[in-house]
Amino acid sequence: MSQFLHVGCGQKRIDRTPFAGSGWNEIRLDINPAVSPDVIGTMLDMSAIDSDSVDAVFSSHNIEHLFPHEVPAALMEFKRVLSPQGFALITCPDLQSVSALIANNKLLEPAYHSVSGPITPLDILYGHRASLAAGDHYMAHRCGFTRDVLIQVLGQAGFIHIAATQNAGSFDLWALATKQSWPDAQIQAAAARFIPGWGAS
Repeated sequence: MSQFLHVGCGQKRIDRTPFAGSGWNEIRLDINPAVSPDVIGTMLDMSAIDSDSVDAVFSSHNIEHLFPHEVPAALMEFKRVLSPQGFALITCPDLQSVSALIANNKLLEPAYHSVSGPITPLDILYGHRASLAAGDHYMAHRCGFTRDVLIQVLGQAGFIHIAATQNAGSFDLWALATKQSWPDAQIQAAAARFIPGWGAS
């Protein structure tokens, strides 16, 4: 069975990921022991995970919590644990679409609604204010990305092929990045399978 490492899983499990219902085995990794991960660790130190040992790494809204200078090290950790034919699937806020709201003077107006309540551009930029107020300071956002910048940093970390898109409706970026060379048809099929709305991009 193929295995994916769910980095920064929080309370989420496989049924709330793009890997649901596809025969994958989930390994949950998080900095917070309270969410009962399989492995306690950080994006910068996943030494508990062997090199070349997982078929995919899934990171949902994690890399924006790093300082900019830490991002390359985290992406290289993602690449290290991947098997040769593995891939990383990453989603994070899209600062380009969020900036459009800010330019229209909507900094504190809801951009969308989540299970945590209304999310404003200010929350997307700097971290969910309610979580921060509750003392979850590791939820603060310390950097950000546009589609082009995300592609750039993944390439600089050594990923070979990168399929990336903006999901304007949720103000998200999505990227699928391979450790080794894949045929274009395989990349497109994987992107269609794992990236929401890929066919419409």
